[in-house]
Amino acid sequence: MNNEDTMKKLTANDPETKSPDLAAENLAALRALFPELVTEGPDGVAVNMDVLKQLVGDQTVTDAEEKYDLNWHGKRRARQIALTPSTGTLRPCPEDSVDWDTTQNLMIEGDNLEVLKLLQKSYAGKVKLIYIDPPYNTGKDFVYPDNFQDNIKNYMELTGQIGEGGKKLSSNTEASGRFHTDWLNMMYPRLKLARNLLQEDGVIFVSIDDGELANVCTLLNELFGEENFQACISWQKRYTRSNNTVDFTTMVEHIVVYSRNEQFAVNLLGRTQEADARYSNPDNDERGPWKGASFLNPATPDQRPNLCYPIKNPNTGSVTNPTTNASRRSKAEFLKLEAEKRLYWGREGASLVPSIKMFLSEARNITPVNFWDHEYAGNTDDGTRDLKELFEAKVFDNPKPKQLVRRVLEHASQADSLVLDFFAGSGTTGHAVMALNVADSGHRRFILVQLPETLDATNSDQKAAADFCVLNGKPGTIAELTKERLRRAGKKIEEEIPLFAGDLGFRVFKLDSSNIREWDTDCKNLDANLEASIEHLKFDRTESDVLFELLLKLGLDLTVPIENKTIAGHEVHSIGSGSLLICLSMTIPAEEVESLALGITDWHKLLSPAGESLIVFRDSAFANDVAKTNLAAILQQHNLGNFRSL
Repeated sequence: MNNEDTMKKLTANDPETKSPDLAAENLAALRALFPELVTEGPDGVAVNMDVLKQLVGDQTVTDAEEKYDLNWHGKRRARQIALTPSTGTLRPCPEDSVDWDTTQNLMIEGDNLEVLKLLQKSYAGKVKLIYIDPPYNTGKDFVYPDNFQDNIKNYMELTGQIGEGGKKLSSNTEASGRFHTDWLNMMYPRLKLARNLLQEDGVIFVSIDDGELANVCTLLNELFGEENFQACISWQKRYTRSNNTVDFTTMVEHIVVYSRNEQFAVNLLGRTQEADARYSNPDNDERGPWKGASFLNPATPDQRPNLCYPIKNPNTGSVTNPTTNASRRSKAEFLKLEAEKRLYWGREGASLVPSIKMFLSEARNITPVNFWDHEYAGNTDDGTRDLKELFEAKVFDNPKPKQLVRRVLEHASQADSLVLDFFAGSGTTGHAVMALNVADSGHRRFILVQLPETLDATNSDQKAAADFCVLNGKPGTIAELTKERLRRAGKKIEEEIPLFAGDLGFRVFKLDSSNIREWDTDCKNLDANLEASIEHLKFDRTESDVLFELLLKLGLDLTVPIENKTIAGHEVHSIGSGSLLICLSMTIPAEEVESLALGITDWHKLLSPAGESLIVFRDSAFANDVAKTNLAAILQQHNLGNFRSL
C-alpha cells in the first residue's frame, strides 16, 4: 500500500490550509481656476493632462477612454489582494472569553482584511446582516496599512509582535492629505470579501459622512449592483446647531444600505397606539383601538351609479340618499360591515353617514423611512452615555449609540440571524445584539472584528481610554476595550434581568500566522531547517490552536460543538457528530496503533454521522511509515478511508 495515497500530508500550500514652495503655489492656482485638473496619482497630487488639453481646445484629445466608472490608482491591486488566499489562522483565547463552552458569538482580534479571508470557507452565505462604521477619511490617519505582499507580516509589525516593535503605521496621514485613493484601496477588498459572506437575502449597512458618501455609493454600486441599492439613510447625529462653525453645521451622517440581491425585504415597523395617535377607542370596542375611514367616495353619483344607494342609520332610522358623493363600498359590503359592527355613527349615534372602523390590530405594519431623527435612533451624546454607564469614563470619542444599531437590527435581521461587524470599534454592534435579544427573546449571533490598535496616551482623544487600560491592568488596545464592553454589557443584563437565559458570552480568537510550518529556504541553516521540518507543526502552538485552524480551513463554524474522548490513552476530538475526527497526539507508538484505530471506529459507529467522515492525525506522531500504514489499513477495513495527516 502506498502511504502517500492512504494518508496525504497537509502542507502550507494545500487549499485546506489557506483561507489590496513654488510648485505648491502653482498647483493651488491651477486648482482655483480649474479644480477638475487636479487628481491623485501614485506619488500624490497630479494634474490630468487630458483634461487640460480639453480646456484649452487641444484637438488631439479623444474620448476613446471615456466610460462611466469609479477608477483610482491601486484599484487593480486592491481587487487582486481580495482574491489572494490568506495563510494565517485564528488562535483561540478562552482566557479572554465569556462562556467559551456555550456561546455562539465571536470577537476576533486582527486585521479585518485577513480575517474576512479566513472566514470565507466557514461563513460564506451565512451572514444575514453586516453593519460597519469604517474610518471616515477625515484627513487624520487611519491604521489599515495593507501590505499586499504579506498581510500577516504587516499585522505582526503593526501590533508590535515583530519588526518595529509596535511602531504605529498609517495609511492616510495629515502629511499626505485627505487622499481618496488610500481610503478606497482600504475599503474595496474588504467590501468585496464581505459580500461573499452574505446570505442571498442578506444586506449591508455602511455608516459614512459627507466626505466619502459619493465614493462609497459608487463603490457599492460596482460590488453589489446599482439595482441592489436600498436606501441612503440620514441619521441625525446631533440635535442642536453649532455656532462655532464658519459655514454649515453638520447635523447628520449617512447609512448606505445595499442588499446582496432582490431577495432582501426590509422588516416593517410594528404599529402601536402611542406611535400612531390617530387610533383611539371612543366606543370601547372590544377589538381595540381603531381609526375612522370615510364611507364616501370622491366620485359623484353620475360617475359611480353602482355605488349609490340609500344609507339607513340603524340608531335613528333616518335614510340618506347620495346627492354629491357615491359610497366607497357596495350595498352588500355596507350590510356586511354593519353586521360586523364596523360602522361608527358618531358619539351620539346620529350621523347621516358612518365611518368605517380600521382597527390597529389589523393594520399593515409601517415602512421605515430614510431619515432617522435623534429620538428614533439616538445621537452621539447617547453613544457616549452608553459607554460611560459601563466604563464610568469617556473611553471613546463620538461612538455610535446602541439605539442606532438596534434600529438597523430591527429593520434587517430576524430572531436567529448572524450579524457581522468588521470595524467593531467600541463594540456597539455586539451590545445592540444582546439588548435586542433580550427585548424580543431572539437568539441572534454576532461576529465582531477589531484591529488591536495601540492606544496613544499622549493623544488627547485616546488618553482616557489608555488610562483606563492601565488602571485596570489590561493591554492598551482598542480591541481590549471592545472585549471589555461586551463583558460589562453582558454582566449588566444579567444583573438587571436575572431570568434572561440568552447568550451573553463570546469566544475570542486572535489572528496569527498558520500553525503549519513552511519550508525555510535559508541554505545557511540547512541542518537546522531539516531537523525542524520533521515536525510539521510549529513548536509554540497548542493542540487547541491546531484544532481550530482545521475547523476554519475545512469550512466549519468556529462555535460548532466539540466532543472529546480518550481512546487508548489518546485524546480524540469529534466535530459535527463525527463528521470530523481529529487526534493530535505528539506520539502514537506502534503497539497502540491497532487499539486506537479500533476505538475510533467504534466511536464513529456510535456517533453515526450522516455523511463521510474525515479523520486527521499529526504526521510526526507515528514512529514510522509502517505504523501509519497499519492504522490507515484498519480504518479502511471499517469504511473509514478519508484520512489526512498534518
